[in-house]
Amino acid sequence: MRFFWGPMDCGKSTMALQMNYNHARQGRRGLVLTRIDRSLGPQVTTRIGLAHEAIEVTDELDLRTLVRERWSRNEGVDYLVCDEACFYTVEHVEQMAELVDRYDVDVFAFGLATDFRSYLFPAARRLFELADEVTRIQVQVLCWCGRQGLLNARVVGGSVARQGEQVVIGDTVDDAQVRYQVLCRRHYRTGDLGPGHPA
Repeated sequence: MRFFWGPMDCGKSTMALQMNYNHARQGRRGLVLTRIDRSLGPQVTTRIGLAHEAIEVTDELDLRTLVRERWSRNEGVDYLVCDEACFYTVEHVEQMAELVDRYDVDVFAFGLATDFRSYLFPAARRLFELADEVTRIQVQVLCWCGRQGLLNARVVGGSVARQGEQVVIGDTVDDAQVRYQVLCRRHYRTGDLGPGHPA
């Protein structure tokens, strides 16, 4: 089980689709899963325009049952690509570990580590605890000031939000009602969104 993490815009979904492509090209059979993709559909989409159909992960979905049902229909499953894994439940992460340990299914999970308040998502915390390998994605995301972007700020009404539901769908475009912006720690803490955005 491998967990690839980083802030928004670092290419997690792009890497997830590349991982699926590389494994499928070698004849391995896999499933692509997601939860709360930016498209709000059962697909993995990227900001650079790539997309792939996916299975939507709900609270009720048991990943082990999903794999066993495929096997019962003689549809092999060698690996899972789990995008937006930070939004899965902790139980889903436990199921991933069981698929790896009991059934030799490879799991490649991709997601954010922390929410808009800079606290770990529960599923991300469990992935850090259980994954065989944890890798920060190396595509560097920059804050508006040029420093490394580390934290995902939720922007509501032109200001950095400090309270609210852990998961709220938004985008990165300036005119969205709820949007997200990657900031360095300094500007995340001060709520400074850069020139043209009063703090």
